[in-house]
Amino acid sequence: MSSNTKLRRFRKDQSGSIGILAAACVVVLIGMGGLGVDFGYVYYTQSKLQASTDAAALAGAQMINAGSGGTAISTATHYSSSGTGALNTNPQVTVSMASGYPALRCLSSTGVSCAGPDSANAIVVSQTAAVPTFFAGLFGLNSWNISATSMASAKGGTYQPVDVEIILDTTASMNTVDPNCNISGGTRETCAVSGVQTLLLGLMPCKPTLTNCGPSTNSNVQNPLDRVGLMVFPGVTNSSQLQYETDCSTNPQPAISKYSASPVYSIVPLSSDYRTSASATSLYTSSNIVLAARGGGSGCQQGLSAVGGVGTFYADAITAAQNLLASSGRANAQKVIVLLSDGAANAAAGNMPSGAAVNQCHEGIAAAQQAAAAGTWVYSISYGASTNTSDCSTDAPPITPCATMQAIASDSTKYFSDTSGGSAACTSSAHPLSQLSDIFQYISVDVSSPRLLPLNTT
Repeated sequence: MSSNTKLRRFRKDQSGSIGILAAACVVVLIGMGGLGVDFGYVYYTQSKLQASTDAAALAGAQMINAGSGGTAISTATHYSSSGTGALNTNPQVTVSMASGYPALRCLSSTGVSCAGPDSANAIVVSQTAAVPTFFAGLFGLNSWNISATSMASAKGGTYQPVDVEIILDTTASMNTVDPNCNISGGTRETCAVSGVQTLLLGLMPCKPTLTNCGPSTNSNVQNPLDRVGLMVFPGVTNSSQLQYETDCSTNPQPAISKYSASPVYSIVPLSSDYRTSASATSLYTSSNIVLAARGGGSGCQQGLSAVGGVGTFYADAITAAQNLLASSGRANAQKVIVLLSDGAANAAAGNMPSGAAVNQCHEGIAAAQQAAAAGTWVYSISYGASTNTSDCSTDAPPITPCATMQAIASDSTKYFSDTSGGSAACTSSAHPLSQLSDIFQYISVDVSSPRLLPLNTT
């Protein structure tokens, strides 16, 4: 073969160039795949950051104007991804709270009042993070900066009606002085009924648009929004004894029934006459529920009595509350039960209905779970609860009063604890509140859920 023929064949041979082109394509495809991995990771991290920002804003919104003020900011930070102790940390990236956030806002368009210690009705949370890249570093991009911002409104504005049954412990132990009570020298019963007054001041007897929905003597307001009933355990012997729980005299005290003798647990039925309007800053002193909560006029401070004498058992009271909500509650209203107790259900067998003397703490849990299954929100307030299984002495398997009260709440956000007189270890992981007045104030706004808002809401 001539040299010219070989040269022409060499010029036509393109197999090497195809190999080079293929190699270049592979490099490009790998690079694009790597960038796809990076962008997917950034998107995933952005979604997690937005979720934690939303959670922080909603958590903070629940605490606006609760307690003495300032709790909304600390709660939002606690539920964020920023800093030590944050509940929604992301181990893959370091998240920072943007400068100036969380920030409280007073919006004019939501229909929620800004009145309160925070002078606000909304909160804004903004977080930032730098997401490291895996492949984009080859092109000089070592990290991708992301941010997320969320605004949430305080509770209210939607005016969802609620029917609330409060169940108070009136056993003899409630006559013990609570040194941490907001009322100097007050007993645990005094502090508890003061908390009920706080709750009544926070709820709305009618829509805020009505400047006067005032009750006449012992009658409920027109077009009620939030209705409240009051129940106690142990119950009284019969309905004729109810008058002694809503009068201004120390004598006679109501006659208390054994749990086995068909006690009357309901002291005041669902009522809306506790204030003359949603804007009224004081309670209506002629209301039976206000009288029972020792909020009557000057010189009238008797109300509920902690007579006791038959031990602690609250399962039947919870069931009675749920039955009243089912029979007397409104179809469009959220049903609510608020139980306050030390949780130590261990009444003597001689005071108990047949078959109910054992597993008394577990019976309380079962009654609350049945109420929650029917859609009722069950709040529980541990008041001096212990962490000793001996205080739920009838139960097998063993359980503590503290664990019982935690399980009674329909979810962890509805459990509160005032440790006065009980175990310092019996606390609520969801709420830092420890004073009954603060707890009842929180519940008064928690019955209407906070909501996320567009960032341009004014």
